[in-house]
Amino acid sequence: MSILLSAHGLQKSFGARSLFENLHFVIETRDRIGLIGANGTGKSTLLKILAGKIDSDQGKFAIPRGMRVGYLAQVPELSLDLTIEDEILKGFPDSSELDAHSLTLEWMAKLNLSSQGLSSKTRLGNLSGGWQKKVALIKELVKEPDILLLDEPTNHLDIESIMWLEDLLIRAPFALVLVTHDRLFLQKVTTRIFELGKQFEQGVLDVRGNYSDYLELRENRLSQQRAEEIVLKNKLRRETEWLRRGPKARTTKQQARIERAGELKEEVKELEFRNRSKDISLEFQTSQKQPKRFIEAKSISKSYGSTRLFENFSVFIGPGSRVGLLGMNGCGKSTLIRCLLGEEEVDDGHLIRAEPLKVAYFEQKRESLDPTQTVKQTLCPGGDSVIYRGKPVHIRGYLDRFLFSKEQSEIAVGKLSGGEQARLLLAKLMLKEAQVLVLDEPTNDLDIQTLDILQGCLVDFEGAVILVSHDRYFLDQVTNEILAFPSQTSPQREIIRFSDLWQWENGRKDLRDSKPIKKESVSEPLEKKKKKLSYHEVRELGMMEEKIHQAESKLCALEREAGLTENQSNSQKLTELYQQISGIQNEIENLYLRWAELEKKSNEYGT
Repeated sequence: MSILLSAHGLQKSFGARSLFENLHFVIETRDRIGLIGANGTGKSTLLKILAGKIDSDQGKFAIPRGMRVGYLAQVPELSLDLTIEDEILKGFPDSSELDAHSLTLEWMAKLNLSSQGLSSKTRLGNLSGGWQKKVALIKELVKEPDILLLDEPTNHLDIESIMWLEDLLIRAPFALVLVTHDRLFLQKVTTRIFELGKQFEQGVLDVRGNYSDYLELRENRLSQQRAEEIVLKNKLRRETEWLRRGPKARTTKQQARIERAGELKEEVKELEFRNRSKDISLEFQTSQKQPKRFIEAKSISKSYGSTRLFENFSVFIGPGSRVGLLGMNGCGKSTLIRCLLGEEEVDDGHLIRAEPLKVAYFEQKRESLDPTQTVKQTLCPGGDSVIYRGKPVHIRGYLDRFLFSKEQSEIAVGKLSGGEQARLLLAKLMLKEAQVLVLDEPTNDLDIQTLDILQGCLVDFEGAVILVSHDRYFLDQVTNEILAFPSQTSPQREIIRFSDLWQWENGRKDLRDSKPIKKESVSEPLEKKKKKLSYHEVRELGMMEEKIHQAESKLCALEREAGLTENQSNSQKLTELYQQISGIQNEIENLYLRWAELEKKSNEYGT
């Protein structure tokens, strides 16, 4: 394979905030690279630099002369007054020398516009966000790029469209660099993973392989790095103790060893910085009153004009229900949710709801966030504290749980990034007691680490969850029932019930066939784990080493105290100390047993 692009020493900052620095990498023909990392690490910025949209602060990258680069922005810039045909023709180098009509028909066929009642003459302003994104993608593909850069290409696409895009990219003859949080999409499409993050040496982890290969190597790399920190800290402690023995010891020490102690200190500081991690802290409040039935729908139907959205639909939602809604954009998922919550009347059938029904709603477009208010005003408009689980919590400490800095608390919501707005909405919802959590496309803009935490939090929630998501892996991990809407061209309007996503995928070619579908074995490396660690167990495991360290430090202090001369001659004091020592020894033994238990569960079933 030949090199398409090489980058050396790339660096980019916004104000005093450094996104990345000293990045080195090469991209070769046929590379299919997934670019991932936490929100704020500079993924979209790096794509813009590679696309020539902005400049880096330092460093350079080289591309062969004549190489064609395609770039699909997270929010495509389109002329909404133009037709689909005219917008696509803008993507050709010289449309005057091309048979515009035949080329347009070719791409229209690939888009399958007619299935949605659209044509090449449809104005872009009349299209949904998902269809606008498809047109923007085709506009880049007609350039026949050597490398295509994609920023969150699955956002605002329904699952059928994502699978269409998946198939297109798997068979594509060009190299890819794509930013996405969709783990199953990464697994199927990519052959290489770049993770941006300051926890890695050189600021990037480069793994050749698919997403599951990356997960394994990443954990090994970070485990080695944490172990290296412990070894170096112990070595530095021994060196420091030697240097503190006195002038005699220092005079007999070679100068090189003294200098090495200084170098060790810097290495330890660097590893401490790279191993330091801080994750968002999520825990929704469950309502104290938990009736056995939150919502029950019996044979309900709904139409808009002559369009029948669903008919003869029944569902029971109670504690532990995890319902996922699947269907093309515009099929009626949001309408069904509004009907179930009593915000909209049904045409036929009967609905029963708990009174009062406590609902926390994560809206796809985040309508409940006022873009003119500050972050602080959004959560506590009348003071400096919020009420969480019945107790006042200072706003600074509460915002810290969601990784908002002190400066960000005074920023207007409209100036936050998409990921920051999503985190703010989660922070707002956590202040409400809820029996039912409704989440409409919550995965848009959130990074993979935050999605993992949200996923565990939803699994542990004691109430019910209604989830609309195009992220197949997230959907399969959280839900225990899939309600699939038929396509708009289907003559029947019955919502079909599936036990999980894989059963739906096997039967999606004909959702009208409601016969039980044999669930075949799933070969996906990202298959759902049935006995994974809960969110609280993950947190417990993460803090276990620190708990053991504190207990062992306390034990050493007690043993030193017991060894003092004045205590050795005081039988009463010595008895008290030995009782404390025995208690802390039992505590340490139990901590080690619990640690082994959690580690075994984590290794066998995954976190």
